[in-house]
Amino acid sequence: MAASPPSSTASGPLPQRLIAHLDMDAFYASVELLRYPDLKGLAVVVGGRRAHEPKTLPDGTRQYARLRDYTGRGVVTTSSYAARDLGVFSAMGLMKAALRAPDAILLPTDFDAYRRYSRLFKAAVAEVAPVIEDRGIDEIYIDLSDVPGIREPVGHDPLGGVRAVAREIKNSVLRATGLSCSIGITPNKLLSKIASELDKPDGITILLAEEIPARIWPLGVRKINGIGPKAGAKLLELGIESVGELAAADPALLRQHFGESYAAWLHEAAHGRDDRPVVTHSEPVSISRETTFERDLHAKHDRAELGAIFTRLCEQLAADLERKGYLGRTVGIKLRFEGFRTVTRDLTLELPTQDAQAIRRAAGACLKRVDLSQRLRLLGVRIGSLSRPGDAAAPRRGSKPAAPSRAENLPLF
Repeated sequence: MAASPPSSTASGPLPQRLIAHLDMDAFYASVELLRYPDLKGLAVVVGGRRAHEPKTLPDGTRQYARLRDYTGRGVVTTSSYAARDLGVFSAMGLMKAALRAPDAILLPTDFDAYRRYSRLFKAAVAEVAPVIEDRGIDEIYIDLSDVPGIREPVGHDPLGGVRAVAREIKNSVLRATGLSCSIGITPNKLLSKIASELDKPDGITILLAEEIPARIWPLGVRKINGIGPKAGAKLLELGIESVGELAAADPALLRQHFGESYAAWLHEAAHGRDDRPVVTHSEPVSISRETTFERDLHAKHDRAELGAIFTRLCEQLAADLERKGYLGRTVGIKLRFEGFRTVTRDLTLELPTQDAQAIRRAAGACLKRVDLSQRLRLLGVRIGSLSRPGDAAAPRRGSKPAAPSRAENLPLF
C-alpha cells in the first residue's frame, strides 16, 4: 500500500518529538509464506501441531493440512490477510475458525524462526534509527526526533524528510527479512500505535496533533491501546462509542464510572496526549511457560501425562532463565479448568534460583493448594522477582527456603 499523501494541515514546524510505531504485517504468517511461497495470496492459519507440517509428494509438490480436518483445543496464533478477510483472527479457537474458513491452509508454529526474523528486522531498523523500545516479537517504538534529515522538507512537502526516513526503515527491513511492515509516525507512542494500523499492510501513516479530530476521533474507543473489553463495554453502555465521543464526555461522568486515575487517563488519551518516553531497555517482570492441552486432562486419570508436561514446563522455564541470565524467587502456577475458570498460586523462595528441580518443587507446592477435581485444559508455570546472578538478594520476611535440587518426592502429578 502506498504511503499516506502529504498532510495538508501541516503548516508550522514539526513537533519536538517524532515517535514511530513499527508493526510487522501478519508476522508469523508472513514468515511462513517465505518458506512456502506457493501459498501467497491464500488463506493461511498458523497454530497447528507438528503433525500439520506440509508433506512433499513424489512429484515435488506439497500437500498441506486443511483447517476443516483439525480437531482439538488449539487456537489461532496468527492468520494471513486472506484468512482475516474470511473472519479468522488471532486467539480464535481453531475449531471455530474451521467453520469460517474450512479450506484454509493450516501450518504449525515455528517460534525459533519467528525469533530469528525478529532479531533481523530490529537490527535493520537500528542501523537507521538506533533509539528503539522493544515491545515484543513483531513490534517496536522508535524515537525519530534526532534522526538526520527527518526535519528537512522535500519540495513543497514539509513532511518529506519524515517520509524519506520511514521509507528507508521499511526498505531496510525488507532487504534484511523479505517482509513488509507498517509504520505510524506521530508526536507520541499512543497515537503512533493507532496510526500504524490505519494503512495496513505495508503502509506509512504520518499524523500530527491537528489531525486528531479528523483521523482519530471517528475511530472506535477500543482502537486506543489500554481500553480493554470491559472498559469498552462500559463506555458503550454510557453511549460512548467513538474516540471523539470519549473526548467530549463529561469528566465527572468518567470519574463516576471509572475512578479518578483511569478517568483522567481516558480523557488525555482521547485527546491524543501521551508523554511516555521511548524506553530503550527494561527488565522483564516475570518469565513464564504454559501449554493448552488438545484434550482436557484429569489430575488422577492422566497423572503420568500431566506429570511429564509439568516437569517439562519447569525445565523449559529454567532454561529460559539461564539463557536470559536471570534468577527468580517467586514461583507461580496457572491452571485453567473446563469452563475456562482460571486459578493462580505462587510461592516466594528465600533465595533466587534458576534450577529446574527447585522450580518444580516450589510449583508442586503451589499445586497442593488447588482443588484438582475438575479436568484441566491449560497448565502454566512462571517465575518472578527476577534478579541477575551476583545481585544482592536479602531473604524476605516470611519467604520459604529454596527447594533442594533433588528429584525424589516431587509433589503431585
